[in-house]
Amino acid sequence: MRGTIFKVLAAGLLTGVLTACSASGGWNGRHEVYGVEEGDMLKLRGGPGTGFDIYTGLPNGTVVQVHECTPTGGTSWCEVSLERARGLRGWVSEAYLREL
Repeated sequence: MRGTIFKVLAAGLLTGVLTACSASGGWNGRHEVYGVEEGDMLKLRGGPGTGFDIYTGLPNGTVVQVHECTPTGGTSWCEVSLERARGLRGWVSEAYLREL
């Protein structure tokens, strides 16, 4: 019984990982923030959604490295790190990124 439960849980975890990897598809690589309204900034958040803490704001032109993207609540969120501060990592809406 325990073995069966473990196998089901492991299969579910593997499916989730593979789905996240395929969702990120062509998003890995360098991108820049664009399309943010004048006087505003793209919020770098602690997780994939508006309910997470805001770490900082990113103005248009900020270059980021995309690590993965995942759909959450009708929006695709991408985990990114800043090109000039790789230690700062968080999540942004995919709608405000374009590939370089």
